[in-house]
Amino acid sequence: MSSHISPPSIQEKDLEKDQEPQVTQQTPSRASTPTVASREDENDADSVNAEFERETFGPEPGEKGWDKYEVRITPDDPDSPFRMSRVRRWYITMLGGILVLNATFASSTPSGIVPEMMEYFGFGREVATLTISLFVAGYCVGPLFWGPLSETYGRKPVLFVSFVIYTAFQIGCALSKNTASIIIFRFLGGCFAASPLVVSGALIGDIWDPNTRGKALAFFTLGPFAGPALGPIASGFMSVSGVSWRWTYWLMTIFAGVCSILIFFTLPETYTPILVVKRAQKLRKETGDQNYWAPLERKKLTIVQRLEEVVARPFKVLFAEPMLMALSLFMSFVYGCIYLLFEAFPIVFSIGHGFNAGILGLMFLPLFLGGCLGVVGYLVIWNPKYERLAKECAPHPVPPEARLEQALWAGPAFAISFFWFGWTSYPSISFWAPMMSSVFLGFSVVWIFLGIFNYIIDCYLYVAASALAINAVMRSSFGASFPLFATQMYESLNPRWASTLVGLIACLLVPIPFVLIKYGPALRHKSKYAPTKPIPPKPVKSEEESV
Repeated sequence: MSSHISPPSIQEKDLEKDQEPQVTQQTPSRASTPTVASREDENDADSVNAEFERETFGPEPGEKGWDKYEVRITPDDPDSPFRMSRVRRWYITMLGGILVLNATFASSTPSGIVPEMMEYFGFGREVATLTISLFVAGYCVGPLFWGPLSETYGRKPVLFVSFVIYTAFQIGCALSKNTASIIIFRFLGGCFAASPLVVSGALIGDIWDPNTRGKALAFFTLGPFAGPALGPIASGFMSVSGVSWRWTYWLMTIFAGVCSILIFFTLPETYTPILVVKRAQKLRKETGDQNYWAPLERKKLTIVQRLEEVVARPFKVLFAEPMLMALSLFMSFVYGCIYLLFEAFPIVFSIGHGFNAGILGLMFLPLFLGGCLGVVGYLVIWNPKYERLAKECAPHPVPPEARLEQALWAGPAFAISFFWFGWTSYPSISFWAPMMSSVFLGFSVVWIFLGIFNYIIDCYLYVAASALAINAVMRSSFGASFPLFATQMYESLNPRWASTLVGLIACLLVPIPFVLIKYGPALRHKSKYAPTKPIPPKPVKSEEESV
């Protein structure tokens, strides 16, 4: 092993700054040229990661290519997203979670009005399933654009434009007169609703340091998980109440429209390179000196090059990173299983136990409650443990592999929950038995999602949006395809053996976090996109040494 240790990255310096409250740093003036923090020369300055770091924060004085007119925003700058008040940052976090909840709520809501749509449009059960699958299939297309575009034009414009168009397609669904129109509008709605699935996660990475990011993502993760669970409850009771099926889509339209308004009026821009561009424009206007410039302004690309960068970057990150590919496969299977339940639950609870659409929707409630318990468990168990590790590793950041420890427990629990659901699904057994397996399932899914989300953001800080984009594409492809074969699988194999098959596949994926905890540091050392090199944790002093 080489004895050379790379100097701390920007992320590490921000963590070190948080660990030394006694040191008073002078805050730069908003009107002045951005200040520069000292840093040693990096041996990997020509690496891909150094390119993204330089694009975000610029070079240091004396570094090759440094220009005093290059505008910068350092983490301790008043305009930095890290310097916003905690109340405002928590609001942004909650808004990001609501946007994801909106998108995933819309994906599953039509499941409760399937009979009404079949009667009105005259299509079969398979086509009705497409109203869910094609919406989720839109998640496979949208993230390819929304993630990279947010790294080019900023988080707020991408979220606002996509949500306005998504709202319009919801109106189209509510007014649909034929099968073709509702199928097309559902697919296009999914493409535009996918933006918060990748941008919201990157937005949280923009505003939180690693210590607090875990807490923020704990609440954020409820969005992609709670939405699919709550959608059938709302539509199921709307179905039995006698209102038109169109009101389900009007409900989603109102929800999307309110979110669009909140984005426009309350969401600030958080992406540092875009903030640097705005500062450069302001300095040129105030001083009349046109020499001020931002790195993003000098990226002059043709339309073909821009499209290649926007669409290809997520795939470049995926195929260059085996650890990202493995974790995305794990998360994709888990995500697909959530949508598989939309076909499995009606077979177990409606056919097996005779429940109507409203009561069937309530069967998803334990799934949501399990997710809430998962968040509480994370905040009580894993986040305090991470904070202790942060103190032990200071001034260096905690290795990202620490994020995966909870997945070591959640992976087996996820597999067990499907064995539980399957072998208690006999009509002769109380419905409480299979229903309560969803609590265990929801708990494990949240822990898996939180571990993987945190790991991806910690590993790929500067290209987090692209990494999350390809992750969203993979898991959405599973979410879109699983409902298409779930009904046939559960009818032909019966719920016992179908669930057993799912549980056995889950068992095959359980070793992934174990392998990455052991070999992750070596893989990150070879990575082109990981923001830090593996750094040995700082040894903890004993009480005698401290004295």
